[in-house]
Amino acid sequence: MSDVNLGDSIATNGVCLTVVAFDSNSYSADVSSETLARTGLANYKNGQVVNLEKAMLPTTRFGGHMVSGHVDAVSEVVEISNNGNSTEYWIEMPDDIAPYIAEKGSVTIDGVSLTINSVADNKFRLTIVPHTAQETIIENYQVGSKVNVEVDVIARYIERLLLKKNESSSTSSSGGVTEELLRKSGFMS
Repeated sequence: MSDVNLGDSIATNGVCLTVVAFDSNSYSADVSSETLARTGLANYKNGQVVNLEKAMLPTTRFGGHMVSGHVDAVSEVVEISNNGNSTEYWIEMPDDIAPYIAEKGSVTIDGVSLTINSVADNKFRLTIVPHTAQETIIENYQVGSKVNVEVDVIARYIERLLLKKNESSSTSSSGGVTEELLRKSGFMS
């Protein structure tokens, strides 16, 4: 907490919270009704272990995908199995986030940036290596555990740009992002 200041953002299980008070061992944050409705925070208990991550500085190494701390859905762990020295977790996803979940794409679970290893029906699989399990709360998950899910923010922006472009098809020479541009640039096949 030595470098924490009032107003800093600290992701708590992937939920971006603003520091309103702190001491050497803890911090406090206000939580809105919107945050309580969209995340699992309302069900947390006093003393519950959580993942914490300070906001990334633009001067530090970028070692994952872009994470905003804006949770898109609460999902449920529906299956857990061992695979060699790793553990596989199947997460059930709501229909509204399904378009953003892609094999070998990125997802954030309780603030942890992870790779999606496969997608089947309304579920996706994560393969967690021992280091990730030890450094996060993931090894505590059980079938039925509720998790905060944040989908890839770049996918959301691309979708929004394409939807706006389609809405305003009368201005085709605007120079904006188009499906043709994304295809030529290797983002779409």
